[in-house]
Amino acid sequence: MEQGWAIDVHSVDVVGDIKYLWELNRHLHLPALALAFEETGEKQYDAALCHQLSTWLSQCPYLLGPNWNSSLELSIRLINWSIVAQLTGTKEGSVLRHSSDSPIYSDWLRSIYQHVHFVNGHYSRYSSANNHLTGEAAGVYVATCTWPYWAEFDKWQLRARNLLIEAASAQVAPDGVNREQAVGYLPFVLDFFIMAGLAGRARNDEFPDHYWRNIERMLDFVHSIIDVGGNLPMFGDADDGVVIRTPGNSDFCKYRSLLATGAILFNRSDFAKKSGGLDDKTRLLLGGSEWDRLFSDSRAQSQPLQRVFPDGGYYILGKDIEKSDEIRMTVDAGPLGYLSIAAHGHADALSFCLSVAGNEFLIDPGTYCYGTQPDWRSWFRSTRAHNTITIDGKDQSVQGGTFMWQQHANARCLGIDLSDEQDYFVGEHDGYQRLDDPVTHRREIRRTGKRFEIRDTLICKGSHDIELWLHFAEKCRVDIEGEVVSAENDGDKIRVTLNFGSLSCYKGSESPKAGWVSRGFGEKRATTSVCVSLTIAGTTEFTTTIECKV
Repeated sequence: MEQGWAIDVHSVDVVGDIKYLWELNRHLHLPALALAFEETGEKQYDAALCHQLSTWLSQCPYLLGPNWNSSLELSIRLINWSIVAQLTGTKEGSVLRHSSDSPIYSDWLRSIYQHVHFVNGHYSRYSSANNHLTGEAAGVYVATCTWPYWAEFDKWQLRARNLLIEAASAQVAPDGVNREQAVGYLPFVLDFFIMAGLAGRARNDEFPDHYWRNIERMLDFVHSIIDVGGNLPMFGDADDGVVIRTPGNSDFCKYRSLLATGAILFNRSDFAKKSGGLDDKTRLLLGGSEWDRLFSDSRAQSQPLQRVFPDGGYYILGKDIEKSDEIRMTVDAGPLGYLSIAAHGHADALSFCLSVAGNEFLIDPGTYCYGTQPDWRSWFRSTRAHNTITIDGKDQSVQGGTFMWQQHANARCLGIDLSDEQDYFVGEHDGYQRLDDPVTHRREIRRTGKRFEIRDTLICKGSHDIELWLHFAEKCRVDIEGEVVSAENDGDKIRVTLNFGSLSCYKGSESPKAGWVSRGFGEKRATTSVCVSLTIAGTTEFTTTIECKV
């Protein structure tokens, strides 16, 4: 068997898509077996758990094979092993009891030490110090709290703790937005922070207040960007990765689950109400004794919904926000991503998503894949795949590889004024300043009642080919008549007027790529995309109007 570090896990020819092998080896399923044994006492669950763990230990020896390649994968495995240990460690009859002298228990402890030793020596650094570094530190910290049997664990635990505290400040903006600019990675990172914080609390090693405040701010952001239908904009990358998984209903929502967890952690009734109820994951982590009180105790806290996130660059416009008939537009005027490579960002400056009464209309199409299909990877994170404007067929930012951007568009909000009856936003980005004839894209959005007016201004001197893209949710029935695009979703409707340029419509098109949405990693389906094309000469402005009917 080959040394793990020597395996090119990014080569499709060598390993295919390594994600699918790594997902199984995170051992997300083992806590379910431990929980079943803990609740029922039936030996079959303990036997299955021990069989799967012992065979893994024998087939994946220290440093050999692809499961000894990524520190993040080892850390997620450690966290799930910790949950197993807590569920079985004092359970009478379990082969994995702390007092057990069985060979599997000894082998398991040896592998735990080897895991922690490996991760401590291979933290992600420099341009890769993103969610990987957070997860690695969380895995080491949780493991050293769970199995404090070796003297060196004290030193490794302190290092991991300091890395987590640093990450909670460096990777989380003051407004709670994850600096990776990827909504799909929020639950991933939050679980790492929360799991580590709870492990420390259980050992009276409390993390500082500002660490927990950053977690609460992240949850405030999650709370704000979920519409009344439970939808979130799919800004940035998402690979559906999770840190822990509990058996439960197929309609489990990791964002709502986080709000339930946050409700108990921070005594927040607003989180509790939007979560939809106490879920199995929250119950596993925190129990449920505090749940009913959150809805009745006047001491429970509730905060006004945030609509402006100036550091992350997200702005929520709309009418009757948080009511059943809300009209909600979320505008993206934030950075491309985190650090120099901005690995999980998309070229989506000044794009937006729109939902009406909890039904999606204009969407971010998602991620679909990473390294296995480079053409699709390129399209899903391109400017064409977002509700904004391309110039001369180029992306706002320059792609440099699967997880790299060579040049970054810088977006900023120039003005924001929000109320229930009227909203105003104006922002711009410099992504096309790199052209021989530099172009600045400025977008001004005014909402009055249920009507949006979007004025795009392209500031330049020469001639350029322009494309304005609009991507509709797959449940929308879209009709086009002249310059008017009408869409209906579950009885709600929008009417989009595009009185400039030449209009084209795509649905599941392979060439050019257009009319697709990905709701899960490795999955894509056809939807409707509309493109308006025109050629401009010098500074030009044009207006799109959207009328919403609830």
